[in-house]
Amino acid sequence: MLIRKLFKFENAHIVRNCSSDRCKRSIHGHSYKVELLLKASKLDHGQMVYDFGLLKGVIKDIFDSFDHAICFWQQDDAAYIQACKQFSARWVALPVSPSAEQFSRIFFFLAQQVLQSTITQNGEGDVEVYSVIVHETDTGYAQSFLEDVENVQMGVISLDQIEFSEQVQSEWHDPQMYEKLKQGIKFQNPTVELQVQV
Repeated sequence: MLIRKLFKFENAHIVRNCSSDRCKRSIHGHSYKVELLLKASKLDHGQMVYDFGLLKGVIKDIFDSFDHAICFWQQDDAAYIQACKQFSARWVALPVSPSAEQFSRIFFFLAQQVLQSTITQNGEGDVEVYSVIVHETDTGYAQSFLEDVENVQMGVISLDQIEFSEQVQSEWHDPQMYEKLKQGIKFQNPTVELQVQV
């Protein structure tokens, strides 16, 4: 079974080496919509794949890191990267170019890492990320699956290669959240007192 959670954010970038002159030479922004699709073959005690309320925690904080931020590829021109860091308090450095395609891979990877690092407490089954769809505009989106995230031809993604500015980190509910994720420290969902025995 699949469930879908929608996230929204505003973001600016340059997509180097693309065909469109406007996109590869000028900073521009988009109103992004990110669809996170989770799958499981078993339902929890609440008869859900995964309680939507649980997606308002670490995953929401990480996705929200991209809101009103500028994203740049770490292989971009050093002067451009320095300007991004100097003139924007909110920035995210990525190991891949910030295209919609790569955003879908990044968000898939991050959500997957959080789920794998979360101790569930309500009988959840084999919950995992099925797909991520990133809408860059109303007319175009990119969709990724696990095989895309693992495809090194599309670029290697790891937690150590994604960097969030100090301002972004300070706005998280737990400013150490990403460090904990990188260190393998487990997150814990709240305990649930069952009203009806299952």
